[in-house]
Amino acid sequence: MAISTTEITARPDTTVDTTARPSRNHFRFVKNRKAAIGLTVVVIYTIFAIIGPWIAPYDPSARGHDLVQGPSAKHWFGTTHLGQDVFSQVLVGARSVMFVGFTSAAIAVILSIVLGVTAGYLGGWIEEVLSAISNVFLVLPGLLLIIIITSSIQNAGDWLVALVIGITSWAYGARVLRAQTLSLRQRDYVEAARASGEKTWRIIGFEILPNLTAVIASSFVGTVIFAVMTEITLNFIGIGGGAEWSWGTILFWAQSQQALDQGAWWWFVPAGLAIAILGTALSMLNFGIDEFVNPRLRGVSGKKIRTRGGSTRMRVGFTPVVREDETLSEIPSARSAPTINLATKGGER
Repeated sequence: MAISTTEITARPDTTVDTTARPSRNHFRFVKNRKAAIGLTVVVIYTIFAIIGPWIAPYDPSARGHDLVQGPSAKHWFGTTHLGQDVFSQVLVGARSVMFVGFTSAAIAVILSIVLGVTAGYLGGWIEEVLSAISNVFLVLPGLLLIIIITSSIQNAGDWLVALVIGITSWAYGARVLRAQTLSLRQRDYVEAARASGEKTWRIIGFEILPNLTAVIASSFVGTVIFAVMTEITLNFIGIGGGAEWSWGTILFWAQSQQALDQGAWWWFVPAGLAIAILGTALSMLNFGIDEFVNPRLRGVSGKKIRTRGGSTRMRVGFTPVVREDETLSEIPSARSAPTINLATKGGER
């Protein structure tokens, strides 16, 4: 039966304000705690890598009379068996580590973008050839190849070490970018650009690459971590670049002179802490990029999630996994929901 009169009333205390506009969230990436802390530490390390040799209190290779002395006001990080200042060695050694890490990561990312995006967008025999090349480099023992090349060339500089690391570590990133490009090339905006007569390089540069920025940034940070650890490993085993001092070199001399048996903890602990802090900062930066890209993690970072069994807080390096039916914070309560009252006059429903 038709309803003659219908009254729809809502409680005044539950009126929904439809005029509210979502606030713009500028610098959302920097507001992430993990990304902010990681970026700050990396910037500080970069500054010390640039100005380290200028502000070092001593020549890191200069010998002194204070042999194997602990930290003091004169030598903040103590001295070696030759009286060399460990603090100066750590400052000067940061340049080689940071240079090799960022240079090799830049080379690897450029190669992965050129080969991965090209293979994913063009397809056909070009994709097969480039994918085959990526598979070959993917199974190459990178560290072993780096050791062979650097040990075969005398006085191999940091440029050569960075070049070898970059050439041998681009394949995985290229595979990831190829897979992402395969999913993007069929999107409507790419098809529209292709139908309007846009050139291939313009479609790749202005339609596809902007959507791969987060993946490229994450790949860059991951390659920096790998390159830093590889450079330190090469110097620790005695096969380094042209730099006289690196954190791996400090650990090499500490190990060869049995610093641990002598109780000279100050000889290797500062360099080890510098490596650990840098690796942690780069990992936190990578976590921040992941939370910035992933919408499921973007809204819960650093916040509490109320569940039926209690509450879960995001912690550094951890992502809470909560079942959708257990989450209570996203479900509005019955009291906050507006009440709709339907009343009829002179008729039946």
